[in-house]
Amino acid sequence: SLIGLNQLWYSGYPRSRFHFINDNREWLQMDKMGHVSASYYTGVIGIKAYEWAGFSRKKAIWYGGMTGSVFLTIIEFLDGTSQQWGASSGDLIANTTGSLLAIGQALVWNTQKIQLKYSYSPTKWANINPGQLGKNHLERSLKDYNGQTYWITFNINSILNIENSNIPNWLGFSIGYSGDAMTQPFAEDKAMRYRQYYLSLDVDLNKIKTKSKIVNSVLYTFGFLKFPMPSLEFSNKNVSFHPIYY
Repeated sequence: SLIGLNQLWYSGYPRSRFHFINDNREWLQMDKMGHVSASYYTGVIGIKAYEWAGFSRKKAIWYGGMTGSVFLTIIEFLDGTSQQWGASSGDLIANTTGSLLAIGQALVWNTQKIQLKYSYSPTKWANINPGQLGKNHLERSLKDYNGQTYWITFNINSILNIENSNIPNWLGFSIGYSGDAMTQPFAEDKAMRYRQYYLSLDVDLNKIKTKSKIVNSVLYTFGFLKFPMPSLEFSNKNVSFHPIYY
């Protein structure tokens, strides 16, 4: 996958000596949220993969949990040797944070009581700058930070640790973060751009078990997606209610 990424993404741009850039103020830090979430979820999958491969639980947690950071650090190296981009210390910190969230919960609780989730819906802003925000829906789901929302979901039963609770074990409470009206990484659209915060409920697909191994695998595969639910949005523009938000 890294070889393919190098050929598809970086090969068409001029190379340079390895260097760092400071991109911590770009896109209202939405890109950093993406790094944390990608590293976290890759770590969760990595832990299960290393256990499946026969490693001890502790080794699986450490080796598997660091999978996301290792993978994304290699991407940072590719960025750092590309003249158009550069390695980012903020990205490296975000990658490590995601891995430590997966590892820490596995060590302390032996489960993931707190999960990072992702959701996306198309926006009008990508048409203004398709070069950076994406030319089609697949690209925009990765590049258009206006349409992305990153969530931290708390499993209600696991966090409260209530025995014989009537609360379904798949129900979670979510806090979301996004940004809107961003057409450039930095200050060109500073007057328009603003941050958005959300409160919502969520469904933990990993907690839903069926008699079909195939269905269970599908639910687990898409467990990183925030389930569409009613949401409250808070921003410096207003407070609004979304009957269904994704």
